[in-house]
Amino acid sequence: MKTEYEYKDIPLVKNEEKRRFEIAIEGRYAFTNYGEFGNQIALVHTETDPEISGQGAASALIEKTLRYLEEKQIELLPFCPFVFAYIRRHPEWKRIVSKKFKGYDKL
Repeated sequence: MKTEYEYKDIPLVKNEEKRRFEIAIEGRYAFTNYGEFGNQIALVHTETDPEISGQGAASALIEKTLRYLEEKQIELLPFCPFVFAYIRRHPEWKRIVSKKFKGYDKL
């Protein structure tokens, strides 16, 4: 399994046409679909190509996406179960979740 360090040089792409954040690893993608609502972004579904699944790509993608949102001062709505679980494992990211998000108290 790769570590976050091994993914550090892989750029995050905000693919506005497909409405997803993505990273490409050897031609394979990990992505999370989003919806934009003013100064909020809802992450709704995360998927990883089976060829790179189980190697930490989805976690690296979410970490990069959360950093991007924080840098842009965008509030997060973590509807995707993977993203929600990631924030529960990394509670420091709760700081960017909208306090109006229904599951906020469960993070």
